[in-house]
Amino acid sequence: MSSSLRLELSTHITDDRPVFVSGNFCDWLPDLDLFRMQPVGPGQFVYEFPPEIELPDLLEYKYTRGGWDHVELNALGEGVSNRTASHFDSLKQEYVPHWRWFGMPFNPEFLPKIELLGDTFDAPGLGSTRRVHVLLPHDYETSGKRYPVLYLHDGQNLFGGGSGYGSWEVDQKMALLASRNHHEVILVSIDHANDERIREFTFHRTRAGAGRGKYYMDFIRHTVKPLVDKRFRTVPDAAHTGIGGSSLGGLISIYAGLMHPDVFGRMMVFSPSLWISPKIYFDAIRFQAPVPIKVYAYGGEKESQYMVPNIQRFNEALARQNYGGNAIDIHLSVDPTGTHQEAHWSREFPKAVEWLFY
Repeated sequence: MSSSLRLELSTHITDDRPVFVSGNFCDWLPDLDLFRMQPVGPGQFVYEFPPEIELPDLLEYKYTRGGWDHVELNALGEGVSNRTASHFDSLKQEYVPHWRWFGMPFNPEFLPKIELLGDTFDAPGLGSTRRVHVLLPHDYETSGKRYPVLYLHDGQNLFGGGSGYGSWEVDQKMALLASRNHHEVILVSIDHANDERIREFTFHRTRAGAGRGKYYMDFIRHTVKPLVDKRFRTVPDAAHTGIGGSSLGGLISIYAGLMHPDVFGRMMVFSPSLWISPKIYFDAIRFQAPVPIKVYAYGGEKESQYMVPNIQRFNEALARQNYGGNAIDIHLSVDPTGTHQEAHWSREFPKAVEWLFY
């Protein structure tokens, strides 16, 4: 293969690590000076193979920043397949969204600062107390900025190891987003009520008893949010306030947006339990948005035969809302392999944050 190939690489990760190309032309050694790319601008690199190098007919390669513990990753912090080039190629223009950091998929210095807002918050109307955490951007103390806020349900499964069913690892996902400066969102993690979870996340009678979703929403609106807005540098309006969750947490997030659009203008809806509340489609059609609304809806085709069709039906109902109002921007994400598990919601989380707030 001719060695007249030119590689042009761009990346939003602009730290001072050099960039190398490595592949089947150099025994996959990751940091040879001969294959070091030349910087031509912030996050811009080029490399032209010297004419004296005979390249394989099918070139396989990857980009590194000086070692396999600094190799390129996809936007979700996952490994990628080898890149390829053939003798027909003279120019490859490519993009790397993310890189390993000393073997890790994120820089630990970018982890958000986790604060316990309260361990035993009184929840009026619910007759119980609740634990609430706040996850602040890693540079919150020095930035001086004000931030949008995303309220998340089921705090026991949001960061750390999680309890029972695993974890979304939102702290690690925010560190990943920080590498491309898409981390400037405050997260508020609200624990669920264990045995009372079903009742708190519904608005009607179920086998667990009468729904108490109204009181749970009041707890967030009248107790948690005012304290968060008072204690931290937030942008408190609806356009910068989101609410999100999965399963029943996805359902209550929809109702939060439908019932209180003047408070929650961003909805992160993962695998919502729409089957519990068939009336929600009618509520969506008659909904009138007082401010522009954004909804990120996700479902996995392996969850059940009804999950994705139900989400599509809900999205269509919102799109058909016939009472006027502001625009509703809806994004539907479908994972053909997705099951009803934290691992899939974790993978979707950074995509949803970027779409809702950037």
